Amino acid sequence: MNTLDKITKKQIGQYVADDYRTAAIFSKHQIDFCCNGNRTIEDACEKKGIDSNIIMEELETVINSSTSQSIDYKSWPLDLLAEYIEKKHHRYVEEKIPVLNQFLNKLCRVHGGRHPELLKINDLFTASAGELTAHMKKEELMLFPFIKRMVKAKLENGALQSPQFGTVENPIAMMMQEHDNEGERFRKIAELTNNYNPPADACNTYKVTYAMLEEFEKDLHLHIHLENNILFPEAIKLEQRFHS
Repeated sequence: MNTLDKITKKQIGQYVADDYRTAAIFSKHQIDFCCNGNRTIEDACEKKGIDSNIIMEELETVINSSTSQSIDYKSWPLDLLAEYIEKKHHRYVEEKIPVLNQFLNKLCRVHGGRHPELLKINDLFTASAGELTAHMKKEELMLFPFIKRMVKAKLENGALQSPQFGTVENPIAMMMQEHDNEGERFRKIAELTNNYNPPADACNTYKVTYAMLEEFEKDLHLHIHLENNILFPEAIKLEQRFHS
């Protein structure tokens, strides 16, 4: 396979896993790099009617720039990455949900008559908040502890006790499906909010809420990317080493 073939066949999630600075380019062109990161640039561009050469040029500029990556997540031990996701991204979600719920409820009461889309946005975010809360608990109580046990067993050359869920691929498949569900919900929220641009008559609470929703989505994209494109594939590889 020549270099050009390798580039065109490289998946979007792998670009972001190799250099997280590329995420900004995919986001700018509204190409999902987290839930739908398992596509090539060519496939994604064809679906959106974008010239793939434009994306490739922008990617090359970023990748070849001298600015070093702020964080090289791929180099982290898996137990550290799992801990980081829990302490940073899970806590972020837990902290922002009640604030956003409060603001969205207020907006629905005050502006829902003139802006009925707010009711749909509120319903979508409420559903997402409930699902994400349950999702994170499953990771914290079931999946992440097993990943940490695998890392410990590898370091100590010890045996690995089989988990109740059979293989790590089972909960990972469930988590990835749930990631897809949340990605789809936030695509609808972005559409209903006109990509988080408040209307002309928006009050300060309206503007703050839209800005918070956009920040929440960006954090969720990074959160899902770290799991789908780095933590989960490496956890599957690590488990396979115990059975080889």
